[in-house]
Amino acid sequence: IVYAFDVRPEVAEQIESMGAEFVFLDFEDEVQDGAATGGYAAPSSPEFREKQLEKFRELAPDMDIVITTALIPGRDAPKLWTKDMVQMMKPGSVIVDLAAERGGNCDLTVPDEKVVTKNGVTIIGYTDFPSRMATQSSTLYANNIRHMMDDLTPEKDGKIVHNMEDDVIRSATVVYEGKITFPPPPLKVQAIAAQPKKEAPKELTAEEKRAQELAEFKAATKQQVGMLAAGGLLMLLIGAYAPASFMAHFIVFALSCFIGFQVIWNVSHALHTPLMAVTNAISGIVILGALLQVGSSNWLVVILATVSILIATINIVGGFLVTRRMLAMFQKS
Repeated sequence: IVYAFDVRPEVAEQIESMGAEFVFLDFEDEVQDGAATGGYAAPSSPEFREKQLEKFRELAPDMDIVITTALIPGRDAPKLWTKDMVQMMKPGSVIVDLAAERGGNCDLTVPDEKVVTKNGVTIIGYTDFPSRMATQSSTLYANNIRHMMDDLTPEKDGKIVHNMEDDVIRSATVVYEGKITFPPPPLKVQAIAAQPKKEAPKELTAEEKRAQELAEFKAATKQQVGMLAAGGLLMLLIGAYAPASFMAHFIVFALSCFIGFQVIWNVSHALHTPLMAVTNAISGIVILGALLQVGSSNWLVVILATVSILIATINIVGGFLVTRRMLAMFQKS
């Protein structure tokens, strides 16, 4: 699970859109937006800071990697990851302090150095990441420039449309139509919404629980009886016209489908990967049977055998690839 926090309210939606969880602070009312000019943070109130530290302390024992980026223009970086939080973290955890140039967001950050604490937590305080990661830096910068050009040429015809109502274009403009437009006006101030309160599930009484269990049992029983009845009628219908030798094979096939369904769906998802080894063996049996039928004089049998070989081969190849990845997880790189 990836958690992220930011004082700017619009970031919450962006974080959740990428599959991460936004860390809400436990405030009863709305809190003033912490964003300042240029997208950097503004100094927060003592109450806000206490809530921040309280929440981070709660999360610290579960964090394997912590990346901090908080900066305030003209001031030292705020201390958001304290010494006691570092001590709560598991051995082998890593803190990447991207604010190390201004003192760092972690109490134990040493600028331009990588240190390892007594409890085995690595704190990276390098200040030259743009040069250490030149390719990534260039890619990110080029991506920003590309989006900037998209904003300037909305019709994609190469003609620049200088829209001063666009916050990005307005903030990047210094001179427009012979007039100095810098610094830009501050962006609209929003508010951080209080964390939505989750309604506690209603506690059921003993009678309500018994009634709910009885209703679920009746529904499951009705479904199973219906399926058994439908299956029985189908067997009778087929048995009325099919030869006895076919019925013996058909019953084995039906039982194998039922047992296979129960085995797969009643096994924990964590154990599905080891099951690949079993399905590989079954698929091998399917291929052997299909190969024996490929030489049949019946064209329908040949087509079905060919399709069986194709599907079983896909299953075998995929099974071996997944098994290889599973085994690689237990090898030292």
